[in-house]
Amino acid sequence: MLREQPKDVDLLILGAGWTSTFLIPLLEKEKITYAATTTTGRDNTIPFKFIPSAGSAEPYKHLPRAATILITFPLSGAGPSKTLVGLYRAVHGPHNHFIQLGHTGIFNQLPNSYSSDTSPYDTSDPRAIAEDELLALKGTVLNLSGLYGGTRVPSTWLPRLGQSKEDVRKRGAVHFVHGEDVARAIVAVHGRGGEGKRWIVADLRVYDWWDLIMSFSALAEETEEEDAEVQETRQKFAQWVGELMDEEDVRALPREMDSLGRKLDSRGFWREHGLWPRHARLA
Repeated sequence: MLREQPKDVDLLILGAGWTSTFLIPLLEKEKITYAATTTTGRDNTIPFKFIPSAGSAEPYKHLPRAATILITFPLSGAGPSKTLVGLYRAVHGPHNHFIQLGHTGIFNQLPNSYSSDTSPYDTSDPRAIAEDELLALKGTVLNLSGLYGGTRVPSTWLPRLGQSKEDVRKRGAVHFVHGEDVARAIVAVHGRGGEGKRWIVADLRVYDWWDLIMSFSALAEETEEEDAEVQETRQKFAQWVGELMDEEDVRALPREMDSLGRKLDSRGFWREHGLWPRHARLA
């Protein structure tokens, strides 16, 4: 039987994907009413596809009125944020708060240093432009670090790092946040209302890619059922790290913080909202 869509909800999820697998159980636990959209209307969601160039408010009439609207898909460049917010508010009124999920790649202006919520960022980045547009409308932006949990397993990501030892040589700091903590962050912002603020959301740690590669290699040795090719990849990357440690006179892992390049200071969000990450370390 189809889930009846309410006319009014506390939180509307625009784009029910990976994040919603953690968010929806928390909303139900906290008794926060919600509705969610997908482009196809699968799993009893509301069919909705945002088209930046479309000026009709008709598709928004099928969405419920919500106190908080969460945008999970990326918006890019000038215009889309104003269009989405404007058309939704034309139908449902101005008394709502938008949250945009962004990424921390825009904080690349302070090499070999820490970037916090208030640090310089790449204002020419298309996603930063869209985020700034939403901030001007008193929305909130959550810039998320490496997302993991559920179907996202960091130990399987080594092929993304490159195909050679030289690719691994360039890898320094990396940051993560678990999907459950992303959900907790969204609910915390929902409870606070609009403030036009950008936050970095990570698990308060700085990880060294070389150290993680070695850890993933040890994990492969303990997992008998894992694909042989995957185990071989992990061992190959671990060998490269060992050789690089010798070549660059790195005596132990993790490497010194000053050698890891750009790092994130994510204390601000958790301190402001009176929370701390539940998954405080990558497993």
